[in-house]
Amino acid sequence: MVAQVEKPVQVGESAASAEKKLYSPEEYLEMEVLSEERHEYRDGEIVLMTGAMPNHNRITRNLCTAMTLGLRGKSCEVFVADQRLWIPKKRLHTYPDVMVIDGKLQFQKGRKDTVTNPLLIVEVLSNSTAEYDRGDKFLAYRSIPGFQEYLLVSQYGQQIEHYVKRSEKKWDFQSYDGTDTVVRLETVGVEMAIADIYDKVEFKVR
Repeated sequence: MVAQVEKPVQVGESAASAEKKLYSPEEYLEMEVLSEERHEYRDGEIVLMTGAMPNHNRITRNLCTAMTLGLRGKSCEVFVADQRLWIPKKRLHTYPDVMVIDGKLQFQKGRKDTVTNPLLIVEVLSNSTAEYDRGDKFLAYRSIPGFQEYLLVSQYGQQIEHYVKRSEKKWDFQSYDGTDTVVRLETVGVEMAIADIYDKVEFKVR
């Protein structure tokens, strides 16, 4: 997920009143399609998503390239950050960094720009969103019936967290670091070299 989030203040509203206002999903979508910025919808709240750092963009690009090449000839398709996802059970609209969808796209009712059926999701972690991506957001993703695999990739060092669904209440976990060489995405049968994921990424002191 991108680097930092904050709640937007609508024109004509004070910060205090904007904090209290809740929106319907329909109101959010009406504003979102006209906005030059991206926002996440969290059960009534609208949260501004700010721009990502270069490392975040490099990793997202590298993941998309590796997955697209690995999925060539298969029924799966890769989508990146601008593709909106709707999770009805948690009333969440969000923009995962990378999604893989197998087969025909399923859309939110009445929409052709908002999908609902990812098989695999990847989030690139930032300091401000790591807790959310590991916690409430992962919980929301797990409510998606066909969601099977989750990858969390650090932009500050070669650290990857990998979750694979085994049953409704069981997810296997594996971590990778610079001593590992390959991450295997089980649900889509793709292997990605960790060196490729971090190609051109420059690690610096935070």
